[in-house]
Amino acid sequence: MTDRILLTRIAVYAYHGIHPEEERLGQRFYVSLDCRLDLRPAAVADDWKRTVSYDRLAKIVVDVATERRFSLIEALAEVIAKQILTTYSQIHTVTVKVEKPAAPIPTILDGVAIEIERRRDG
Repeated sequence: MTDRILLTRIAVYAYHGIHPEEERLGQRFYVSLDCRLDLRPAAVADDWKRTVSYDRLAKIVVDVATERRFSLIEALAEVIAKQILTTYSQIHTVTVKVEKPAAPIPTILDGVAIEIERRRDG
């Protein structure tokens, strides 16, 4: 059985992208997390100390997205996933989705997104 902690569409304003105007002007990004772990110990004990802090997960996303600049949203997702797996040994798999709704593409679309899944080694 795998339980999940889901954080959906954390909004950040950042400066990621390959174009000079993206670095200069910035834009909004949305990051979603799907963290897989065993939530039974926390649920049975009704003890928040036995789970993973949703607040801390969101802070990791915001810190990584706003303290560094990435050319690719793939790289942004990779660093977020690595930081989550490094910080929380309880999480064995994390899926990170990064949405870029204002991607500078000369066509009409709602946005672009990438999604990666990373597992703990061993």
